[in-house]
Amino acid sequence: MIDKKTKIYIAGHRGMVGSAICRQLSSAGYSNLLTRTHAELDLTDQSAVNEFLKTEKPGYIFLSAAKVGGIHANNTYRAEFIYQNLMIELNLIHAAWQAGVKRILFLGSSCIYPRDCPQPIKEEYLLTGPLEQTNEPYAIAKIAGIKMCESYNRQYGTQYVSVMPTNLFGPDDNYDLENSHVLPALIRKAHEAKIRGDKEVVVWGSGKPMREFLYVDDMANACIFLMELDISDGIYNIGTGEDITIGELAQSVIDVVGFNGDVAFDTDKPDGTPRKLLNIDRMRALGWKPQTSLRNGIAMAYADFLSKEVG
Repeated sequence: MIDKKTKIYIAGHRGMVGSAICRQLSSAGYSNLLTRTHAELDLTDQSAVNEFLKTEKPGYIFLSAAKVGGIHANNTYRAEFIYQNLMIELNLIHAAWQAGVKRILFLGSSCIYPRDCPQPIKEEYLLTGPLEQTNEPYAIAKIAGIKMCESYNRQYGTQYVSVMPTNLFGPDDNYDLENSHVLPALIRKAHEAKIRGDKEVVVWGSGKPMREFLYVDDMANACIFLMELDISDGIYNIGTGEDITIGELAQSVIDVVGFNGDVAFDTDKPDGTPRKLLNIDRMRALGWKPQTSLRNGIAMAYADFLSKEVG
């Protein structure tokens, strides 16, 4: 069991995942949390990252900092997605090793897996086929981070673990329609349609792709669970083990939001990967399982959206 007074650095603490990790660490009694805003520390600046970790020497790092977005953002800003994510990972992992930080939990993404691999997706399917083209630069960057962790473990004896979350949602999500993921985008679309009195909500694609969704605080709990078990290496899928179609998701969102119109599909827009369901047997075998139902999670996410809209 890790000491509750251990200095823990959460890279990306203002993001949805990082803020959830901070919340769950605090509620679990961890009192020595280390954070830096982008203005205080630019993680793409190698010398700044080296100096920061050499000075602070945290006992554990949650590497949740990343440039993220939905299909449109990934496909439009391909150069930024590969460059910024690679720089963040390379700088932090290498500087951590140089500073003697033995333990890191690196957050990857389920998009690292081949576009058409068997379902549910097992960790060993990594690098067994072509990636989905719309988010390939982001996926390549995340795969590089995983392989960095593996390589430093093998060569230097570090304990760098990688987790692959499914589609996450919850407090502090991004609701910008230009670069958000599907669930927060649907929340905003349904809410605004309700306010305007529209007759329908338009959803990108056919509505047929299947996706899995995990409430972000469950994700954070999984990360802390692995830290406390003293897991030293490997890749772990984090999800629910269940998926639904985008069409079904849209209906669930409009039900929670209270929009009384219809759902229409813009089939000129891309669908992305047909299905992306994670096999979570490794986590189940360790004794972890998610606690939040999709319906309850959407309700809490909508409440968070409303609080920010009002605020």
